[in-house]
Amino acid sequence: MNRALHFVFKIGDRKKTVKFFKDVLGMQVLRHEEFEEGCKASCNGPYDGKWSKTMVGFGPEDDHFVMELTYNYGISTYKMGNDFIGITIRSKECLERAAANDWPILTSDSKKYLECPGGYKFFIEEEPQPRDSDPVVKIALASSNLDRSLKFWNELLQMKIYEKKDNMALLGFADNQAKLCLIDIGGSVDHAKAFGRIAFSCPAKGLPAIQAKMDETGNTVLTRLVSLDTPGKATVQVVILADPDGHEICFVGDEAFRELSKVDPKGDALLTEAMENDKSDEWFAQKGKGKGEA
Repeated sequence: MNRALHFVFKIGDRKKTVKFFKDVLGMQVLRHEEFEEGCKASCNGPYDGKWSKTMVGFGPEDDHFVMELTYNYGISTYKMGNDFIGITIRSKECLERAAANDWPILTSDSKKYLECPGGYKFFIEEEPQPRDSDPVVKIALASSNLDRSLKFWNELLQMKIYEKKDNMALLGFADNQAKLCLIDIGGSVDHAKAFGRIAFSCPAKGLPAIQAKMDETGNTVLTRLVSLDTPGKATVQVVILADPDGHEICFVGDEAFRELSKVDPKGDALLTEAMENDKSDEWFAQKGKGKGEA
């Protein structure tokens, strides 16, 4: 069975962003990894230098939809487009933590939301945070043509349509997983530089078939089936797609990913150490320039 795994965020201010996810949303660091050069599948975006990946969530990746925080040491900010609408979390406790940390609680169309450094929105359902299921309810992405999007996500990728009305459709691979919400914005989708990537897993033997289906139907394969190494951890196979609006989609072999994504008890300490040792701001200052803006 296919699984919804995570969404990739590019972050410019690692310390403030980590504070938001840990102290405000209440997530935990599940694992942290440092890389000296860019990813073969452009996991860190179109950048070649040193970068890090931090996985945060409300629980283990085996049964929670989590966030991948991608930090490129040479980039301070990323221009946002209109592609990412927001993630919905069921947890009134998030609002309580936000108030305790003096984090602004914002409102849009009577919905309360919190904004992460970088501008990413997290909509909060004011109900007690569930203890026996994932508090992450759904991720909303923009569509320029909902019918066209549904042909891709429902007919090609075989995601079940749970709800469809007006300009919105809710899809998923299973009842107990976070859902994908597609919202027709009535215009073109702009990914700018902050564009993210949504990830799913499937049995590894199914990856070639997904790639072949994209080829046969004239859809976009951004990165053809490739193996990705993580130092000291499992090697995984991935294929990276794009939907008709250019949203990046990663499919990874489930068996190896379950090994790779095990919670690392040292993850939080590794992240703290990396942030303490991060002298990139000072290095750029000595060169008489600031970090790049993407």
